[in-house]
Amino acid sequence: MSTADPVIAALRTGHDGLQEVVVGLSDVDLAGPSGATDWDIAQVLSHLGSGAEINLATLEAALGRRAAPDGDFNPSVWDRWNAMSRREQADGFLASSLALTELYESIDDTTRDAMRIDMGFLPEPVDLATAGRLRLSELTLHSWDVRVGIDGSDNALPADAADALLHGAPNMLAWISKPERLNGRSAVIEVTTSGTDSRFALHLNTPVSIDFDVPAEPDGTLALPAEAWLRLVAGRLPQAHTPPQVTATGAADVDLLRSVFPGY
Repeated sequence: MSTADPVIAALRTGHDGLQEVVVGLSDVDLAGPSGATDWDIAQVLSHLGSGAEINLATLEAALGRRAAPDGDFNPSVWDRWNAMSRREQADGFLASSLALTELYESIDDTTRDAMRIDMGFLPEPVDLATAGRLRLSELTLHSWDVRVGIDGSDNALPADAADALLHGAPNMLAWISKPERLNGRSAVIEVTTSGTDSRFALHLNTPVSIDFDVPAEPDGTLALPAEAWLRLVAGRLPQAHTPPQVTATGAADVDLLRSVFPGY
């Protein structure tokens, strides 16, 4: 079994789940607000669709099926998708996301473990599981944006995606956090997740980081479902969508954490 297998399986679940939603959306739905600030639902789907197209080209290059995309490739893809109508963006997402998912699924076990992918923005090529997690994170969180925009309910992230993403490389916490919003404060928070069970230390400092060296007397504690932790650090745990299982003590101020992790 390849380490990429659970990630690829979660990509399929995520694609199929969002496809079920998208095929039923009206033009009014597509123009409506999403869970992503300043983006309507069609724009979220455009982001996912263009991202799938870029990921597809990157993966095909790693497989030796095409030349590596040059520096003009990504902007040209974004420009084309931005010029589409909302309906074209929705339909385009369905096609490009499916093509990327099927390409991941088509890679044999030996290649899954051996191949390395130059993502273009990371310091070195990564394995297939890492590349897949980057796509899975994007797909999972933006699927949440679409669902929340449509029905406003507390849609938890899928369990298989949460399991694949929790502690999975690459660790982007330093990149997505805003330690300057701590205003000079620092703390070590004991974090305990359920669903996907884990216990780790969140270091509120510069840079923000996590490790598994939990102190005997942390400055605070935070207990929450794993999927809620992933939404918290991605800026998607507003009060209205915070499950009742989230509990915090001491320096683990949830409003402060929301500020430190404003989203992207």
